[in-house]
Amino acid sequence: MAAGGLSRSERKAAERVRRLREEQQRERLRQVSRILRKAAAERSAEEGRLLAESEDLVSELQGRRRRREGLKRRQEEVCDDPEELRRKVQELASAVRNAKHLVVYTGAGISTAASIPDYRGPNGVWTLLQKGKTVSAADLSEAEPTLTHMSIARLQEQKLVQHVVSQNCDGLHLRSGLPRTAISELHGNMYIEVCTTCTPNREYVRVFDVTERTALHRHQTGRTCHKCGAQLRDTIVHFGERGILGQPLNWEAATQAASKADTILCLGSSLKVLKKYPRLWCMTKPPNRRPKLYIVNLQWTPKDDWAVLKLHGKCDDVMRLLMEELGLEIPPYNRWQDPIFSLAIPLRPEEEGSHSRKSLCRSPEEAPPGDPNAPLNSAPILGGWFGRGCSKRTKRKKSYVT
Repeated sequence: MAAGGLSRSERKAAERVRRLREEQQRERLRQVSRILRKAAAERSAEEGRLLAESEDLVSELQGRRRRREGLKRRQEEVCDDPEELRRKVQELASAVRNAKHLVVYTGAGISTAASIPDYRGPNGVWTLLQKGKTVSAADLSEAEPTLTHMSIARLQEQKLVQHVVSQNCDGLHLRSGLPRTAISELHGNMYIEVCTTCTPNREYVRVFDVTERTALHRHQTGRTCHKCGAQLRDTIVHFGERGILGQPLNWEAATQAASKADTILCLGSSLKVLKKYPRLWCMTKPPNRRPKLYIVNLQWTPKDDWAVLKLHGKCDDVMRLLMEELGLEIPPYNRWQDPIFSLAIPLRPEEEGSHSRKSLCRSPEEAPPGDPNAPLNSAPILGGWFGRGCSKRTKRKKSYVT
């Protein structure tokens, strides 16, 4: 006899009863679900009686359906018609002119025009993974700053934008000409590796993606500091990690900019991650003293109800109209003037074979020798902040989805 007073055979019998009850409950749930999918006029008297006897299950299933439909609506992309978008851009232009301290928050949506996929759009990384599809990263060395990147750089140059806070790791803000002091790359930069043994941390800007060998909680790049010989690490902040580096994250400047901001413009961000950073939203201030919020996104964001204005449009389309309203010319991206080439620290001879990533080049003549007829993206680029991050996310999802 067990301590609880039940014999082994009695415990087994109780377990069988419990499992039978659960199976009956599941079967009833399936029956009710099938009935609810029918039109009311098509239901038999017996089915109507079953629904009346199963009010709790009906309520639960209807609640599930509403949540699914709500989630689906939030993932849909909505576009303002051209006249409405132009009207909204005129209102945004007025806000930009009148702002005393304008801060711009950017997400993956500003880089889709550079053929870098976003995360939560219809063809985004997380969206595809949730559908059970595989995701391979493109060759990010082919990406160049978009019209939106160049527009932001011009606005900062004209002192209309005081600071840029970005979730992106693609380094395109740096390459657009934004000064390092004017940008906080909260999730790192794929072109920068650092020595954390040196004080202050010693940065190494490269002309290739340094994250080939790195992943979640594994940040060493395989190269060493030219000064002290310690292992270098990438600067990427993966999902589930806390950013601890001073640069290029630049959290101090981001926090100061947010505290001074009277206007915030969010471009191409779902804000599902940024909303978790209270320091960026001045939540300690009374609501009437918080910055005015303007959002440019095709999809729903959790900050929509806080926004003074929501523009449903592609970032490049909105920024083109905005710069036109402001009477500012958008500078074209010029690879010869790309700051990354002047900032970059060359590899030492013994480090030349330390990566297999394609390096940025100012011109085709600078490219390393190879087959000129070979396609640029002949194989998927895996690993690093993009590819391996996707793999980690997939495994984590599988572990708790039933």
